[in-house]
Amino acid sequence: MTDAPTFLANLLDAIGPSGFEVGAAHVWRMEAETFADSVATDVTGNTLATINPDGRPRVMLAGHIDEIGLQVTHIDKDGFLFIDGIGGWDPQVLVGQRVNILGSSGGVRGVVGKKAIHLLKAIERKKASEISQLWVDVGVESLEEATALGLRVGDAMVIDAAMVSLAGDRIASRAIDNRIGAYVVLEALRLLSKASSTASAVAVATVQEEIGGGAGGGARSSAFGLEPDAALVVDVTFSTDVPDIEKRELGEHSLGGGPVLSRGSAIHPVVFERLVEVAEEEGIPYTIQAASRSTRTDADSIYLTRSGVPTGLVSVPNRYMHSPNEMVSLADLESTARLLAAFVSSLDGDTDFTPR
Repeated sequence: MTDAPTFLANLLDAIGPSGFEVGAAHVWRMEAETFADSVATDVTGNTLATINPDGRPRVMLAGHIDEIGLQVTHIDKDGFLFIDGIGGWDPQVLVGQRVNILGSSGGVRGVVGKKAIHLLKAIERKKASEISQLWVDVGVESLEEATALGLRVGDAMVIDAAMVSLAGDRIASRAIDNRIGAYVVLEALRLLSKASSTASAVAVATVQEEIGGGAGGGARSSAFGLEPDAALVVDVTFSTDVPDIEKRELGEHSLGGGPVLSRGSAIHPVVFERLVEVAEEEGIPYTIQAASRSTRTDADSIYLTRSGVPTGLVSVPNRYMHSPNEMVSLADLESTARLLAAFVSSLDGDTDFTPR
């Protein structure tokens, strides 16, 4: 078993659903300040760490720091909390889970409740649960008691589960998507801080990807303000080395198989080819994934910002997406960070991203 770096474990365990990323961003910012030339947070909540600020070209390395979560929509007279999803959930994985609620007085633990199977009619047992049929029980007996705990409508919550190390170099966490993207771009920046590079690199922990998607999120506003000459986005993609996955539709991507390079929509052809070239020069294993319509990542937002940003998408294979136990390989995180750093190091002031 390989232990995860302390920074990664702390980042994954921090609470930061979309729109409530402050806690996770704080962990990321504190680490960035140990080596970056400058660290800043914009009004949207994106955190930016820069090295070699006067270099050219300027490359944006983006990984979104938000995770899916839940939000309180109503607290009834008996103190039960009713909820809605922040981001895309399979409600079946929520039943019986413990949650950590971001109350005004600090974290409050609760459990997700549902009518016991013994009380369900036969036809009801065959139906999938919906979030609207679930509630959160924090152990109080009234609205007043819930309020005294610092709870109110609009509070966010996440599954109460810490990162765990599994066999080999694999880890599981509720926040793999996409806290590991924010981790990888900062690790790439750390590698670049120890090397000589003509280019300037800016790692950005973006916010609200899970609810912004191609419409924008924090990636659009940060790219607009940063005006990068090129951008690399790090996210997760489906690991297809598990049962019942259709490889003809998704391709073959496995844990430990290295980063996945997206090709197609929102992917600049010059950036893609250079990523391939660098990966092969560095001996980094990779696979390719087709994106015929959209990538459903921050790349969609960054690619069309201002007059256009040459953008690449590098993904990490992830099992059990949008569940309390997403799984990745530490080796894939390391090789993805190496690829990003090598890509930036390969650039100079004469680099031209114009397709020809």
